Amino acid sequence: MLTPLGWNGLGQWAFLLAAFGAMLLAVWLADRRRRGKPASRSQIAALGLNALWSLFAAGIGQEYLVTQAAEVLRNLAWLGVVYALFARDGRHTSVGPVRPVLIVLALLELFQPGLLLLNVRFSGIPAAQSMIFQMSVMFRLLLVTGGLVLVHNLYVGALSVQRAAVRWTCAALAVLWGYDLNYFTIAYLGNQIPAEMAALRGLASLFAVLLLFVGALRGQSMLRFSPSRTVAFQSLSLLVIGGYMMAMVAAAQSLSWLGGNVGQLAQLGFAFATTIVVVALVPSRRLRGYLNVLLAKHFFQHRYDYRAEWLRFTRTIGRGGAGATPLHDRVVQAVADITDSARGLLLVPGEHGELVLAARWQWPTIEVPAEAMTASSAAFFERRGFIVDCDEIRAGIDHEGETALMPRWLVEDESVWALVPLLHFDRLVGLVVLGHPPLPRKLDWEDFDLLRVVGQQLASYLAEHGGQMALLEASRFDEFNRRIAFVMHDIKNLASQLALLSRNAERHADNPEFRKDMLVTLRSAADKLNALLARLSRYGTGNVERLEEIDAADVIRAIAARYDAMQGQGIAGLQTVDVSRVYVTDAQPCKVLANRETLEQVLLHLVQNAVDASPPGMAVFLQTRSESLWGYVEVIDTGCGMSADFVRNRLFKPFVSTKQGGFGIGAFEARELVTAMRGRLDVESREGLGSRFTVRLPLAATASLIESMSGSHGPDDNDNTKKVA
Repeated sequence: MLTPLGWNGLGQWAFLLAAFGAMLLAVWLADRRRRGKPASRSQIAALGLNALWSLFAAGIGQEYLVTQAAEVLRNLAWLGVVYALFARDGRHTSVGPVRPVLIVLALLELFQPGLLLLNVRFSGIPAAQSMIFQMSVMFRLLLVTGGLVLVHNLYVGALSVQRAAVRWTCAALAVLWGYDLNYFTIAYLGNQIPAEMAALRGLASLFAVLLLFVGALRGQSMLRFSPSRTVAFQSLSLLVIGGYMMAMVAAAQSLSWLGGNVGQLAQLGFAFATTIVVVALVPSRRLRGYLNVLLAKHFFQHRYDYRAEWLRFTRTIGRGGAGATPLHDRVVQAVADITDSARGLLLVPGEHGELVLAARWQWPTIEVPAEAMTASSAAFFERRGFIVDCDEIRAGIDHEGETALMPRWLVEDESVWALVPLLHFDRLVGLVVLGHPPLPRKLDWEDFDLLRVVGQQLASYLAEHGGQMALLEASRFDEFNRRIAFVMHDIKNLASQLALLSRNAERHADNPEFRKDMLVTLRSAADKLNALLARLSRYGTGNVERLEEIDAADVIRAIAARYDAMQGQGIAGLQTVDVSRVYVTDAQPCKVLANRETLEQVLLHLVQNAVDASPPGMAVFLQTRSESLWGYVEVIDTGCGMSADFVRNRLFKPFVSTKQGGFGIGAFEARELVTAMRGRLDVESREGLGSRFTVRLPLAATASLIESMSGSHGPDDNDNTKKVA
């Protein structure tokens, strides 16, 4: 085991070799630079100052004033090397915050000469010298912690093919400052510098010089610094943790100077308070968002890590399987994840060019009208592809006339942030409504560029999905046609059977046995036809060729009377019902232009659906009203209701039925029949509260006016907005 004298001798030789190696390498690099070969002036200067410090440490010792002053210069020189590596390719403006960090670390090191002078001034006061020593060591701990963070960020942030340019320099600095971190930590905890650690410090310096010599022999290439956001965030977090550790140590030491029970109580209270603060802030999404925004603003030339964003976007959209969320929800999530928005909506074009709600993602509270946006507003987005910042609209900023086209519900809701159109070959296939992120910020050019590209990509997905649904619907129609072919075959068989019976009756009508068999055959054929008609009666095409003036109030009274007359009997395929649940609440005279049989067929379907959706004993209401150019017939229930996704994607889709044995074309046929009568079928629904189906038809007195306006205005121009959950 080495004695203190032996450790001192080892330290002297180590420092002498380190000084000789550093000076030799500095001279060699300076000669290379003189001959026009690449060599860093900052590294030459740092090697020279490192050699000077090592020489003083070997000759007179590390604790003397001149040696410690040389150590200050050495540390400042190595900080200069780090900055030179960051700025080597001329892109240091993109990592501007490196300069403030280096300035702070340099200022910490410049405190050392002042502390040295104070140590000389209070040399006769042990308590003061102990305090000065603790402060000096604490500043050095902060310096080496910050230096190691910068070295880590420098190496990991460099492009993988160009890390060889900084590998050996970073390794040398990691050895120097890594050893110093342990050296000063032990000195702080023990309130003194152990001789063994001081001697080995010379070996660490010698090893660092050897690493620099290897790096100089291998040559260096042009460096391009490009840190990932993960690296930068982790580095910033490491720096914060290091600062927090230093603050805790300093606070604990300061409190210990109080002494006695007061000091213990203060330490306990301080530890408790800081623990509560850390537990409250570290999991905070808002704090993480603030740090991410800070990094995006100051550490990077671009806000987004496009590779990471695109990978996340692809994972979100490509997620499939039985348990996956619907495509429309994933479209909203993919856009919201980019801007860190917590919620969003998807609006898609309706039957007449207006935008309607198709999906909501984590936004159950916002009230969305049935006609979320008019056809003229949708045409603006389709024509301009403009991304709207709703905060600017509320502030009175109007770029391209979008303010006048925005619906009131979007502008008045302060939680709505931005509108992103989804365009596919200059055709609007959707509009994403984004909510504010947890940390509010203003959209900039980079947000607009990325959102526009992502919107085009999502539009292609939606267009492809729509095409697949159209093919599926066409295949279902083919299947339906095949089913009808079987029905026609059965009807043909029955017709052939009846024709044969008719011919035989002419010859055997007087035979009692034949008449007996004929009655059995007729009864069987009639039963088969009635069963077939019972299944098909609700799905007939209806007669819409002849439109005439009828009073919709009389129609709903007749339907209510029909249910009242049932008295528990099933008629023509209608299910047995409790007739007390169907009421006419408001039968205002409403003379519309329609076909009575077709309107009855539509309303019978809607009423029966309302009855089926309502719990036993709950009422279904019918009412009529006239407004502007239109007459309205409403079917209202207080049943289970429907989601916006169901209304948009399933309610009016043919061959999609939630009823056992249903054809799945009732709602689809009802809407088609109303459209054929120049009207419209609207739906308002809330899950758990009920539904309202509104049949809108032209008033007979204004039918000619509506006909003349149809060339320039859609049927929805004067429609009132309706809310759909």
